[in-house]
Amino acid sequence: MLANLESKREQVLDARSAARFHGREPEVWPGRRSGHIPGSLNLPYGDLLNPANKTLLSADELTAQFRSAGVDLSKPVIASCGSGVTASLLALGLHLIGHPSVAVYDGSWAEWGLPGDTPIEA
Repeated sequence: MLANLESKREQVLDARSAARFHGREPEVWPGRRSGHIPGSLNLPYGDLLNPANKTLLSADELTAQFRSAGVDLSKPVIASCGSGVTASLLALGLHLIGHPSVAVYDGSWAEWGLPGDTPIEA
């Protein structure tokens, strides 16, 4: 993840709420800093769900959501969130639209947001 800050080989896509991503809402994880991984994009996981029945959107709607979040669908993606769980929904959505290269950062904000030397943006 640190090497990716410079190489920008993979796009980092964060599934947390916009308020948590931008540091406007306190983190739910005690002792974690607020903000996001520098250069990452934000697509709250709930935006992939039909609001009426909480099922996944259609492939066309999923594609539109990823593009709207700024994801370049021709490049690899690393999905992140608070703990790695809701990032998996982003990974599933990318898989369903045929995206060939997606990984989940299982440490996610629970790891990156710890006090220390990992850079953050708000």
